[in-house]
Amino acid sequence: MPDNDEVLNKGEKTQGEQESVAMRIPLRPRVGKRGGRKRGKRATTAAQRKPAQSKSLNLAFPKHPLLKCLRIPQAILDQNAGNECTDREASAFAKVGWSGQVSVEISSAIKYGLLERPVPGQVKPTDRARRILRPQAPDDRVSALRDAVLSAPVIADLYKRYRGEHLPDREFLVNTAVDSLGVTRDRVDEFLGVFLESLTDAELLEEVGGGKTRVLDATQTSDMGREAAEGELKKLSKGVTVQATDTCFVMMPFAEPLGGYYANVYQPAIEKAKLKPMRADAEIFGTGKIIDQIWAGINSARILVAELTGRNPNVLYELGIAHALKKPVVLVSSNEEDVPFDVRHVRVIYYDMRDPFWGTKLIDKIAENILSALKNPDEAILFSGR
Repeated sequence: MPDNDEVLNKGEKTQGEQESVAMRIPLRPRVGKRGGRKRGKRATTAAQRKPAQSKSLNLAFPKHPLLKCLRIPQAILDQNAGNECTDREASAFAKVGWSGQVSVEISSAIKYGLLERPVPGQVKPTDRARRILRPQAPDDRVSALRDAVLSAPVIADLYKRYRGEHLPDREFLVNTAVDSLGVTRDRVDEFLGVFLESLTDAELLEEVGGGKTRVLDATQTSDMGREAAEGELKKLSKGVTVQATDTCFVMMPFAEPLGGYYANVYQPAIEKAKLKPMRADAEIFGTGKIIDQIWAGINSARILVAELTGRNPNVLYELGIAHALKKPVVLVSSNEEDVPFDVRHVRVIYYDMRDPFWGTKLIDKIAENILSALKNPDEAILFSGR
């Protein structure tokens, strides 16, 4: 099958039309004369499905970074008062010749929610595009750019996975894109280029020193963001079986202010993931040797959460026990300096108390990382290969 851009350059269907048609064509096994399915042909058909799915996923993500998709919406606003027009008319408004590449650009703009099709064959700028290009409030532009990232297929999935964390090394980004999101190896460099540039465009990346970049969490600043967070939790919950007796042990200081986070943040986050929260204090364990209580709590827990802010020695001791028992741990800290150097290779959730939504964001993110670790325990086990 020829590449999508080659098809477009021959004047055939646009990318959006091809995807729509592809979605309507079912895969049917061949039927023999008696109505029975031929086993040999059925096996061949099933084997052919994976490449088709990979091709579909490769077509799903926008092929252009976010800001580079504003040319057509801007031209329609300036030259046509924002009214609907054909794709070729939109190309003329932008003073570029019609080509397959322009059609792909329009498709990318639709995926970011910058253009819409009120009727087949017509496009017009969306309210989101207007908020970016003609903002009427100080936060209109950035808020709309972030909503565009949250609505972009595949790009939104990778963003939601790493929001509130440091951006991992490229090797791990590649593996996540290929293994978890279905991007094929021959398109992964293109995808990551679009992903990183789009997050930069939306001001979702922050340099934190030491060569590290943090992915900012924008999920509580708009309806689109809140819906994205809820959708991510539901998606991660699929396929995860939790028993009524499964516990999540919290390793954290008891003294305020951190001690107060247990009831306000950690307990609701763990319950959101459908586990039973517990920590080593008198209220939960009663009388007895505290070391025995800690050991029993960690050993019986299905997963653990560690609040590393302040480098509390008791928390680090409990973290060592978790390491010895090869237990999956979700790490949390308000700053990188308090995260021990030898565990920084594991995913760490960072929160910023200056953010007015920090508590809600942290609850959602802890719940998601718990479910992610239940699905893939190796990603949360400290030094799992040792």
